[in-house]
Amino acid sequence: MRTIKLDLPLGSEDISGLKRGDKVLLNGTVYTARDLAHKLLAEKLQKGETLPFDLSQTALFYCGPAPQAPGRACGAIGPTTSARMDRYTPLLLEHGLKVMIGKGERSPEVEQSILQHGALYLICVGGISALLMQSVVSCETFLWPELGAEAVYRLVVQDLPGYVALV
Repeated sequence: MRTIKLDLPLGSEDISGLKRGDKVLLNGTVYTARDLAHKLLAEKLQKGETLPFDLSQTALFYCGPAPQAPGRACGAIGPTTSARMDRYTPLLLEHGLKVMIGKGERSPEVEQSILQHGALYLICVGGISALLMQSVVSCETFLWPELGAEAVYRLVVQDLPGYVALV
């Protein structure tokens, strides 16, 4: 198995060189988005509104950080089940999304959409949220703070581990 360090945002050339099973260590800015955030993002796109970030320059991590831990940028950041976002993923991919991070399998429709758009789906192992927290350099609420853990957070990460599931 290869281990590859990558700086976000990823370009097509970064993604095309990856293979299933590669271990990836991500560095840069990642946005969190769970179910409700995905619904709101999709609604904005369906209304023709501009999102507050460029999806083509964005990595979405399907998680919601726990409250800040002492001496850490955030609390635990375990991945949530990616299939819960499948109803919104093709639309986000059509609008440029390139990188998704979560856990579990994707629907056949989403798998096809990921391949069609040259995107990347990384999986993190569930149950290692305290370990993943150690990769977060900074964490700030970015969008919809009233949603609590469902809000969109901007994380700056260093060596956030994931494994290539779909590319």
